[in-house]
Amino acid sequence: LRKKMKDSVAEEHLYLGFSRQYRDSIFPLHTSISLFLLSYCDCKLFKIFLVPTGENVDDQFVTKNLLGDLEVHLISRCQLPLVVQSCCLPAVVVKDGKFCRAGLSVVLRHIIQKTYEADPSKKDVLELLGFKKTCLKACAEVSQWTRLCEISIPLAVEGFLTASPEHCQTIPPDILQLERKLGEPVRVHNDDKIRRQKLQQQKAGAKAAVPVLGKKATEEGKTVELHEHPLPSLELSIAFSKLLVQEVSDAVNREAPHIRRTKTSDLPLLDHVFAEGLYFTLADIVLLPCIHQFLVSIKEQGKNLVNLPLISSWYQRVQEVPGVKKAAGKCNMELLQLPELMSAPEEELQDFSSVPDELEEDKEDSHFIGGPRPTMTKLMENGIEAKFSPHPCHNWTLDWTKLPSAVCPGEGKMSRDRALRKQQQLNNLVAAVTKLAKPGDVIVDFCSGGGHVGIVLAHMMTSCQVVLIENKELSLIRAKDRSDELGLNNIWFIQANLDYFNGTFNIGVS
Repeated sequence: LRKKMKDSVAEEHLYLGFSRQYRDSIFPLHTSISLFLLSYCDCKLFKIFLVPTGENVDDQFVTKNLLGDLEVHLISRCQLPLVVQSCCLPAVVVKDGKFCRAGLSVVLRHIIQKTYEADPSKKDVLELLGFKKTCLKACAEVSQWTRLCEISIPLAVEGFLTASPEHCQTIPPDILQLERKLGEPVRVHNDDKIRRQKLQQQKAGAKAAVPVLGKKATEEGKTVELHEHPLPSLELSIAFSKLLVQEVSDAVNREAPHIRRTKTSDLPLLDHVFAEGLYFTLADIVLLPCIHQFLVSIKEQGKNLVNLPLISSWYQRVQEVPGVKKAAGKCNMELLQLPELMSAPEEELQDFSSVPDELEEDKEDSHFIGGPRPTMTKLMENGIEAKFSPHPCHNWTLDWTKLPSAVCPGEGKMSRDRALRKQQQLNNLVAAVTKLAKPGDVIVDFCSGGGHVGIVLAHMMTSCQVVLIENKELSLIRAKDRSDELGLNNIWFIQANLDYFNGTFNIGVS
């Protein structure tokens, strides 16, 4: 069974970019992050390829020193499967080359899910996806947090490390943004109960460091010394008890009657333990290689870390998570042991309460309302007049009765009324594309969802290549199932943000 499982899973190939090495990391940092997660999960399910940005790179000896026990192959960009050539790396593609996942968050989430599927005993790996398994699920185009972890921090650190000495004197704004976020109150799904426990602890006059795990904890058969922290102990005890599958003591769990009667608005706020709050998640895995390289550089420059006390504390705390030091060792990351930080004079601390200007959300778009009418209004307000012309193919319509059932929108899990409206939309789109398309054209269905447009086009235009791009995995899998049922060979599926598609195409629909 294990061999059968391995054979079925090993058909996935993971492609990672390789521009150059910097100390104990591979650039781009997305590659170092991916390799670190593979090491942390002890995942050997993927065939890994490094794709040099320059065609003349052939440095196997050096890269092996940074890859631990992972077997990695070098491949040039022109040797990549065609669907991967259209995407930003990292990317994972099923061996048949039709279904590609691209972009850091999508690829990392897939590694976690495949690791757990292959070995359901690795529940700690699945826990990296957080409550409701949503960690870094929202794409970078809509989630400021995903954008910070997936794009902004890695790019900021790479820029900081490669800048000339006179240009890397200031801390990048995105690093300051992370410091500010680590200082924000924590919201978790059961925070009312935890905040009542914290109030009870405060009322009882609890000191800062209740021994959470005793003096020592066992990590993978080794005895590891754990340090006490100046953070309130309740958050730490909950965070680490979840990591080590230990229960918080009954004394913490029991609430006094006056605590239960306290209004929610009067309860104390919770402090950050890890990047997203109380629990160790994929966000911490993403940030660790980046912050590690940044802190190494800061230390070499002899700078004081007092302006980043929360990031420094987080960096130390993450090292205590079982498996992190072992994974870092496999990747030859020599984690720093930072001295205890003293609080700085007020004038030395940077102001983290204000968000850097370039990171402020665009106020005008914060209440964006979609749909035709607001869009038309915006156009008119900006002096753009929309002119309406007759339908170019008003008599043209699809004969749905002659099409296979899997082509019809109703197969995509929707109501009968909505399926009818969707058919009417498809009549228009397919008519327009039919008029434009030539044999050999590439047609891209952006934000394809369940593939209602793309599947009709692929079925009707067998001489064209159709590409479906969608960020939601379940929708795209549903589309692929319908495509397989139809036996379509001229269709690709890409799970990614729109930003990560950089292929050429002739016609785009949405």
